[in-house]
Amino acid sequence: MLFADIIGQEEVKERLIRNINVGQIAHAQLFCGSSGSGKLGLAIAYVRYLFCRNRRKDDACGECPSCKKIDLLTHPDLHFTFPIVKNKKREICDDFLPEWREMVTKSPYFSYNQWLAHIEAGNSQGVIYTREGTEIFQKLTLKSLEADYKCMIIWLPEKMHEACANKLLKLIEEPYDKTLFLLVSDIPGQILPTIRSRTQLIQIKPLLASTIERELLTQFNIDAENARTISRIANGNFIKACEMMSVSDQNEQFHALFVAAMRNSWKRDVAAMKQWGEQIAAMGREQQKSLLQYFQRYLRENYIHNFEQPELNYMTREEEKFSTSFAQFVNDRNIELFIDELEKAEKEISQNVNSKMVFFDLSLKIAVLLKK
Repeated sequence: MLFADIIGQEEVKERLIRNINVGQIAHAQLFCGSSGSGKLGLAIAYVRYLFCRNRRKDDACGECPSCKKIDLLTHPDLHFTFPIVKNKKREICDDFLPEWREMVTKSPYFSYNQWLAHIEAGNSQGVIYTREGTEIFQKLTLKSLEADYKCMIIWLPEKMHEACANKLLKLIEEPYDKTLFLLVSDIPGQILPTIRSRTQLIQIKPLLASTIERELLTQFNIDAENARTISRIANGNFIKACEMMSVSDQNEQFHALFVAAMRNSWKRDVAAMKQWGEQIAAMGREQQKSLLQYFQRYLRENYIHNFEQPELNYMTREEEKFSTSFAQFVNDRNIELFIDELEKAEKEISQNVNSKMVFFDLSLKIAVLLKK
């Protein structure tokens, strides 16, 4: 992909291009920022520009053999490492390259959860396993075949097993000549500090709402009002904006589950609360976490709704309709407690606690908090 394919981020693009043109190419760079800001696409566009034999002033040529291979993610000097769920047949990232190439070439804007769904991970968590450290070492000990550099893009290094991270640290501390590491992270604070301190930071800011709105109008058949609403709710995250466009059924499902949870808890209908918990337990764990994140966002929006300043609210029409009557139950006395309980439930789901117990317990706590 070209820099022109990346939404917004003009300042970062100019910086990356300038660094290459003046020869300031740090051997280890950390592209970090919130999800949906375009980090992965920027990293690939950077490599494409670096490898291109006919660079233009503001982008790669898109036509040379190197650019054509980057299009397909098959350039022999570009390597990828990313979280996987290994099994008896597939144990390393290279075993998942067909799915990776399919996902990235379709769009570099995708989340960790979407990647896990793409490789049918089920309830398993994606990890960059210890063996991947050996794979990285073996790939980078080889001489570059076509480009001046060998490049390793590591997507979500925070998912790296400690033993693998330690192997990577040695390579970053004593890099081979003309070797480039690009780490693309959502949560840089979870990366091994000794690795983080040895990288050049490339901070990627969230996208402007106006930028997302303009892109939605360009890519989708959507009216201006909906584009404006979605761009505000997305809060700088183009992945989230696309999810709202492409998985509206899931958003509707989450909203329906929220309404059911609040009504069951308000009525203190224990049988219905238990049945609700069992329904959620049937989902995959990543979907359960997404649901809890949705609950947190929607509760905050209901709290803000009480200030009667519509310009501060980021809700869909359906959400606004329910909030008209529900927002009165979210106030200074319970909003922080609501969020604490939801964050606790999300943490427990991540730790593989029995989900039926987690969601039934959550329903009971909601019943208490609604009365505050």
